[in-house]
Amino acid sequence: MQIALFGYGFRPFFLAAAIAAALLVPWWAAFLVWGIPLETSWPPALWHGHEMLFGFIVAAIAGFLLTAVPSWTGARGLAGWPLALLAGLWALGRLAVSTAAYLTLPLVAAVDLAFLPALAALVLPPLVRSANRNTRLLAVLVGLWATNAAFYWGLRRGDPALARHALRVGIDFVLLLVTVIGGRIVPAFTSAALKQRGLAAPVSVSPKLTSLAVIVMLALIGVDLWRPEGAAAGVVALAAAIIQGTRLMQWGGWRALRMPIVWVLHLAYLWLPLGLALEALALLGRCAFAAYYLHALTIGAIAMMISAVMTRAALGHTGRPLVVSRPTACGYGLLAAAALVRVFGPAAIALPYPEVILIAGSLWTAAFAIFLIVYTPILLAPRADGKPG
Repeated sequence: MQIALFGYGFRPFFLAAAIAAALLVPWWAAFLVWGIPLETSWPPALWHGHEMLFGFIVAAIAGFLLTAVPSWTGARGLAGWPLALLAGLWALGRLAVSTAAYLTLPLVAAVDLAFLPALAALVLPPLVRSANRNTRLLAVLVGLWATNAAFYWGLRRGDPALARHALRVGIDFVLLLVTVIGGRIVPAFTSAALKQRGLAAPVSVSPKLTSLAVIVMLALIGVDLWRPEGAAAGVVALAAAIIQGTRLMQWGGWRALRMPIVWVLHLAYLWLPLGLALEALALLGRCAFAAYYLHALTIGAIAMMISAVMTRAALGHTGRPLVVSRPTACGYGLLAAAALVRVFGPAAIALPYPEVILIAGSLWTAAFAIFLIVYTPILLAPRADGKPG
C-alpha cells in the first residue's frame, strides 16, 4: 500500500520546506544572539544563505515542479519509491551540509549537488514529450545548480566573496521563477476567485509587460553576474521595480481583500517591486534604510510566495476547499511582519541588531510552525475525496 506522504510530489517536499524553515532560522538567530554553535566549518553567514536557498527554497521549488509538471503535460505524477528516493536525496544533502565539519568538502559538494540534476531528470521527459512551453523553466534549475557549484568552488578556494556572489545570483534565478509563475497564477487565481464571488470585474494581463518583466529579471541576473552591487545593478533594479509594480497594479489585488488565499499572492508579489526599489535606493542613493533590501526579496517575495503556493496547493491537490483557516491567514501576517522587521528594523525603526534578528526570527518561526500544525495532517493523510494522489 502506498504511503500518502509519497502519493504526490508536493507532499514530502512542502513538508520538508516547512520543517527546514522552522528549524534553520531559529538556529541562525540563536547563533547570532546567544552564540549557540552552528556546528559548521563554513563562514556562518554563508551557511545560513546556502541552506535557506538550497535547503528551504529548493525543496519548495521541487514540490511545485513535481506537482505542476503533471498538470502541464497530463503525465502521471511522481509517486511511491522514486519520490521517496528523491526526497531522501534532498535530506542527504542537508545532512551532509550539517555535518560538513566532519566530512571533506568534495564529498559534501558531491552529495548536495546531486539533487537538482536528479529532479531535472525526472521532470524533463514529460515536458519534452509534450513539447511543453514550460520546458524552458528548467533553465532555472540549471542556473541554481551552477550557482551551487560556484558556491562550493568559492569555499574550496577560500574565497568567501565568490561564494557570496554565487548565492546572490542564485536568488536572482528564484526571483525570475517568481516573476514567471507569479505572473501566471496571481491574475488567474484572482480572476477565478472574483468570479466565484459573483464579481465579474476583469483582471488585466499585459503580454508586453509580461515580456518586459522577464527580460528585466534576466538583465538583473546578467548584471549581478558581471558587477553585483554596482551602479548598473541599481539602474536595472530600478527599471525592474517600475515594471513589476506596474504589472502588479493591473491585477487589482484590492478587490480580493476578503480572501486571504488570494490577497497573500498579491502581498507576496508586492514585495518584489518593493525589494527591487529598495535595492535601487541602496545602490544608487546609498539610503541607509534600504540597506537590507535583500531580505525584502527573500523573506517578502520568495518566502511569502512559497507560503502562498504551498497552502493553496496542499488544499487543492488533496481535494479540500480552497479556503484557508484563520491560523493560516495569521501565519501570512506573521511572515509579512517578519519581513518588515528584518528589512526596516535596523535603520528605519532603530532597533538594535540582535533584537531585529530575534523578533524577525520569532515571527518567521511562528509562521512556519502554524503551517506545520495545520498542514502536516493534510500532507500525511489521503485525499479528502478518496482520489489517488
